[in-house]
Amino acid sequence: MTCSACGSPTVRFVVPADFHSALSAAGSVSVADDHTHTPDSCTFCTHCLVLEYGDDADAAESESESESESDELESTDPDFSRVSDAFPTTPEQAVPLALAIGLAESLAMNRSVIETLLRDVERAGADPLLVLDRLQRDPSVEPAIDLGRRQHQLEQLLY
Repeated sequence: MTCSACGSPTVRFVVPADFHSALSAAGSVSVADDHTHTPDSCTFCTHCLVLEYGDDADAAESESESESESDELESTDPDFSRVSDAFPTTPEQAVPLALAIGLAESLAMNRSVIETLLRDVERAGADPLLVLDRLQRDPSVEPAIDLGRRQHQLEQLLY
């Protein structure tokens, strides 16, 4: 799959049930009947770090993908090493960090959810602020958001 924003490869992952309530609180995806839909899967761009939610991610997939590929998604860990050497590779660290970076586009609206996600990253054993610092220095990554500014704001949020 490719990113709709920059055309780079993406990492597709299942959103664990633990994070569904956080994404619902963030109003992750609005659907036509004014209800909020929490996605079961997301894609995370390896270049611009844009997060696309379930329906957006599914729309980017070709209709020819079979059900076995969906089963494969659920049975294998996503390869977050494709993002950067700086990005955590274990799903317990990488998934909440990817969600937090994706939600950081609207930091004011998603403040409490982002704080919860970053605390989950810390509990899983990674330093999210160090990862953000290293991502800024990685020449293969060009974030769609101002990661330096967001890093400062996230640091204030956490400490």
